[in-house]
Amino acid sequence: MNICSNSRKQWNDILRELREDRDLKQSDLAAVLQTTQQVYSRYEKGINELPLHHIITICRYYHVPADYLLGLEPDLPFPKAK
Repeated sequence: MNICSNSRKQWNDILRELREDRDLKQSDLAAVLQTTQQVYSRYEKGINELPLHHIITICRYYHVPADYLLGLEPDLPFPKAK
């Protein structure tokens, strides 16, 4: 079952938009994440997945919830509380 909707933005597109909306360079965010610009570029292109510790750092840096960064819908079909 595919829970991702085609109309939702992908996490890597959201990551790029957050950076571009603030007129930052990839190297700026790479420094925040203590990685290289090349590795950060691979995140934005969706080639590499973000490690959990980078997701946390990015959410704190931009003051956004992880659900937003990951492009998750607010009402996922699971898990349902009983």
